[in-house]
Amino acid sequence: MAQAVPLATRADPTATRSALTEGYLTQPIVMAHAWYGPLQAIGTLNLEGLTLQRGELTTGGYGEGYVDRRHPHAYVHELLIGAGGTAAGFGASLFAGRGFAPFGSDDPMVRPFEKYPVNHHLAQVLERVVIVGAVRRGPVIAEVGTFNGDEPTGPGSVPKFSRVGDSWASRLTLLPLAGVELSASVARVTSPEIPQGHGLDQRKGSLVARYAYASRKSSRYALVEWEQTGERDRGVLITKLQSVLAEGAYCRAGTSVAARIERTDRPEEEPLLDPFRTPRPPPDLSNLGESRWTTLTIALAAPATRAWFVTGQPFVEVARLAVAPGDPAGIFSSELRYGTNRMWMFSAGVRLWAGMMHGRMGRYGVAEPDAGMHMPMGTPKHAAESDTMPGMPGMPGMTHSVPMASSPSRFSLISSCGP
Repeated sequence: MAQAVPLATRADPTATRSALTEGYLTQPIVMAHAWYGPLQAIGTLNLEGLTLQRGELTTGGYGEGYVDRRHPHAYVHELLIGAGGTAAGFGASLFAGRGFAPFGSDDPMVRPFEKYPVNHHLAQVLERVVIVGAVRRGPVIAEVGTFNGDEPTGPGSVPKFSRVGDSWASRLTLLPLAGVELSASVARVTSPEIPQGHGLDQRKGSLVARYAYASRKSSRYALVEWEQTGERDRGVLITKLQSVLAEGAYCRAGTSVAARIERTDRPEEEPLLDPFRTPRPPPDLSNLGESRWTTLTIALAAPATRAWFVTGQPFVEVARLAVAPGDPAGIFSSELRYGTNRMWMFSAGVRLWAGMMHGRMGRYGVAEPDAGMHMPMGTPKHAAESDTMPGMPGMPGMTHSVPMASSPSRFSLISSCGP
């Protein structure tokens, strides 16, 4: 599968204390799955390092040395190999490679918005060298993984292999009803911002409730999540960041509407001469305090159109943002940085894709709800009876391999919303 999003965004105002409008090609990715006997390989190549070197305007966003922009992700977003199977009512799988730690919620790229939420670095731990094991019994899934704590310093950065195993995460998921998913996860991440180590460590917690239902004519989706990250110096709490997010989407006859509300704490650092960049690795005493961002986002998408092998779907997103002092507020001032504490962000684009996108990024093997227990590991999705249906922004068309009524949450969130 291949995807790209030609996008225009206007941020009013942004870190320049004025309105800024930019256009770029965002989320250019190539995904592939491969099977050989019981083995399965998963790969996602992300080319944002070529198209988003300055980052994507995302007011409130931060991470990996960017602020008020979303940073380009690593070229090797996912590259894992694993195997698994079922016996005596239990399912088990083991995957290793570069990918997601078993923590938090799905990658925002496969959710119904183009703009990532502010809490991206609180709610996911990605692009690490991970070893993830999962066990499933009926509606209960348990995952545990170990990985390197250092986050990427750029799209082409190579992980510190000597640090593999210095961090860990675990997630417990319950599937009480069809389409309903409840999960709790914890993580201990060692010195993520300083690759050499000896930086602040993170202790993370997450609670997520998710609902998805898909029929041939319409689909519904909802997600509520809470995250907390504590940054510690030799066990002493230095900074505590929290996030609460709720989002939902409804799609019928190919037209979709989605809404998201979020409140997230953001650490504030002294910017470089470029107001959208902060030093990496961060120097001592660079924290100016915390800010608290409240964001309401509305997204609308028109029915998808197919030409040859490419499908395109136009969409618009509007976000209203408010920033207030966090706890502790420190010396950060939104009036000095932005000239106001209320901002707008407008985005319009077309999601282009060809092929079949995997619907849940961040779960592998039997840890993927409604996947691992219906088919033996190593069976390609197209080997079963399948239907292909178009999707909405963030969730291109998927092929499903099990009856809808038995596993509605199997699919990409709004993937079954047909014309």
